Amino acid sequence: MQAETKKSGFIHEKIYGMPMWIMLIFVAVIYVGTFTKMLPADDMLSIVAIMFSIGFVFYEIGERLPIWKDYIGGGAVLAFFGAAALEYFKILDPQYSESITFFYDDFGFQTIFISLLITSAVLTVNRKQLIKSFTGYIPAILGGLVAAAIFGLIGAVICGVNPIDSIVYYTLPIMGGGNGSGAIPLSQMWEGAGNGGADAYYSKAFAVLNIANNFAILGAVALNALGEKFPKLTGKGELLRDASKYENVTEEKAEKPKITIQERAGGLMLTCATFTVASILSEVIPPIGLVEIHMYAWLVLICIVLNIADVIPAAIKEGAKEMSSFFTKPLMCMCMCGIGIAFTDLGEFIAAINPATIFIAFMIVLGAIIGSGFVGMLFGFNFVEGAMTSGLCMANRGGSGDLQVLSAGKRLNLMSYAQISSRIGGAIVLVLASVIFGLIK
Repeated sequence: MQAETKKSGFIHEKIYGMPMWIMLIFVAVIYVGTFTKMLPADDMLSIVAIMFSIGFVFYEIGERLPIWKDYIGGGAVLAFFGAAALEYFKILDPQYSESITFFYDDFGFQTIFISLLITSAVLTVNRKQLIKSFTGYIPAILGGLVAAAIFGLIGAVICGVNPIDSIVYYTLPIMGGGNGSGAIPLSQMWEGAGNGGADAYYSKAFAVLNIANNFAILGAVALNALGEKFPKLTGKGELLRDASKYENVTEEKAEKPKITIQERAGGLMLTCATFTVASILSEVIPPIGLVEIHMYAWLVLICIVLNIADVIPAAIKEGAKEMSSFFTKPLMCMCMCGIGIAFTDLGEFIAAINPATIFIAFMIVLGAIIGSGFVGMLFGFNFVEGAMTSGLCMANRGGSGDLQVLSAGKRLNLMSYAQISSRIGGAIVLVLASVIFGLIK
């Protein structure tokens, strides 16, 4: 989100179609209602108002701080951390924090824009490019996983930590696809294998993956900066190094369809339909061994099939893309605020901080970057985009982590690949864990 124009200083900048001073009045009104507790906590519009107003201020500050915007991730990252701090220090009244968490997590608000991101990202990718991209994507994920394990072992040896523990308590949780699809099933598998209680495993795994998630965010910022300094390492948001080879001449010559509110509504309905099919498949298709395919992974696969089959009108694809852009651009501040409050416990993060844990987590994330980046290059991927999606989106905390990483790295258009990493990559980790846990009894 950027101000539309700059005229006569900050106060007269135009944003959301209005001068900044009007926007600040609106924000102040919402703050008064929030901090006097006169804004109802059980109303959806109240929750949107709170997230929007809080996220907006942090976002704008983050986009204007010289060091922060250039090296830490800008407005999106500050909206995330700032909101998490408000919740942790109880500056935001708990009734609002609880409602935001329910709205965002239990009620599933994040499902809307993640589904829009996936649907639009996959369906608007050139079909030939899409086929080529996924051909080498699984090897890139495996390259990142192997390198992460190796770097984790090196870190463990340096810190005097048992090498087996570095695999069990560090590499597997960090590379396992997040919390719900990673740390939780891993803890249950750990207990099921007779190695100890699930609670003890989960408490450590959760703390470690949260530390790694922050390194993954910073890693995305570093990769984006690396791409700006060395342009040959990045496709500026394009995964394939030679994307032009896979361009469809017919598609290139086709006139871009005109989009109205009707096509945007069509794009939303398309997303609803693909989401429904994915949800049904995730329910009726039984797990493969210990691995249960997540709904988002099904959504990606469905959209790939629809793209390759070329059965969706171009105007509806563009409509879905514009609906997605609505969340990823003007509403990004609100979305990141919700993630910071609903999915982040700064207390857990602070409690787990110690030099050994931090260093090993850092080494694992570094390994994921290097392994996935270089293996991806062997399959025709750009280093920056390959490392960010098949590496860092394996080493974060799942769906919300994908948003944080790609926002910080300014590569949100790669969400479909990020979901493959978090879901399919996480499933691969669960299979490996089932073998490892059985061997160390």
